[in-house]
Amino acid sequence: MNHTPTSAAIIAGAGMGHRLGADLPKALIQIDGVTLIERAFASLSPVVDEIVITAPAGFEDQFRAIVGESATVITGGVLRSDSVNLALKALSPTIKYVLVHDAARALATSELATKVLSELERGEAAVIPALSVVDTIKEVDRDGYVRNTPDRSALRAVQTPQGFSLDVLKRAHEASQDATDDAALVEALGIKVKTILGEVRAMKITKPEDIATALTLLRPIDSEMRVGVGTDAHAFSSDTSRQLWLGGILWPDVVGVDGHSDGDVAAHAICDALFSATGLGDLGSNFGVSDPKYAGASGAALLGETLVRVSSAGYHIANVAVQIVCNKPKIGTRRAEAIAALSHALGGAPVSVTATSTDRLGFTGEGKGISAIATALVVRKK
Repeated sequence: MNHTPTSAAIIAGAGMGHRLGADLPKALIQIDGVTLIERAFASLSPVVDEIVITAPAGFEDQFRAIVGESATVITGGVLRSDSVNLALKALSPTIKYVLVHDAARALATSELATKVLSELERGEAAVIPALSVVDTIKEVDRDGYVRNTPDRSALRAVQTPQGFSLDVLKRAHEASQDATDDAALVEALGIKVKTILGEVRAMKITKPEDIATALTLLRPIDSEMRVGVGTDAHAFSSDTSRQLWLGGILWPDVVGVDGHSDGDVAAHAICDALFSATGLGDLGSNFGVSDPKYAGASGAALLGETLVRVSSAGYHIANVAVQIVCNKPKIGTRRAEAIAALSHALGGAPVSVTATSTDRLGFTGEGKGISAIATALVVRKK
């Protein structure tokens, strides 16, 4: 069922990619075939209840084509603070906590966002990820002469997502002018800002050489990547009391599908794709109908068991994508919930969910059932 949203993320994606040598928004630049905005969105979707994305004027539809109905895309302002202010006004009235994230830090993980949000839920007003500074820092004057050498033991390099209680962030933006760092605006109010350990992969992608560094982080040289594909299909049940579980969540207004387990085609297709990628068989050989243990098992339970088997074989789930094929239910309205549920069942792995119909062709087009196809990318350490 839908629940009252209390947490949100604002992804600042209105900047252009001139320093990267591109004549399009930086957020639309691809790394390894995936845009920065899609990577940032995928890492935050499992963590927060809603997401607002700021896009440059004229590019809003391109952003919406990527995130569908799972995020609100608005036109950003001239300055970064303008964009954040506009995004704050687009949040649901029940939001208590806000994560502000730069699309340029697209490799930051869901785990980092979860740690930031957890600190807010424990009572902190402002939380930022940061790394120790390893280089000696020099302060220089306009002529290039050293003026001061700060003690680097007290210095930190700050990253995003940065987290704030909503009222504190609103007050900070109302009281100050533009800043490249929202935490600086909060500091100006005299409010304490807590730091937590950041991530090397939460680097900011600004220059062409940063893309090469990002690819190194995405493709460790001491690992082996494998891809798998999985499918599943089930017919709608004649039993009107049968519940529909799809994408790890319950759809109470639609009759369920027949099956040995709960019939969650999205979850089953993902399991199949993961087994395919790792060479561990397929859905049937792992969770066959002859085994009473899996009678009525939830898709989440099967995903959890699949995660155990994949991990035991020495693999890490790098990414999962599933496309649901059906006329009903309408996936877009609850896409974020499905992403969160599937990712949670897979231990926080990145998950994307898309949906399509078949223009009334085939059994799905005729409204007789639901199918899904999934791909999985796994990494095995050598």
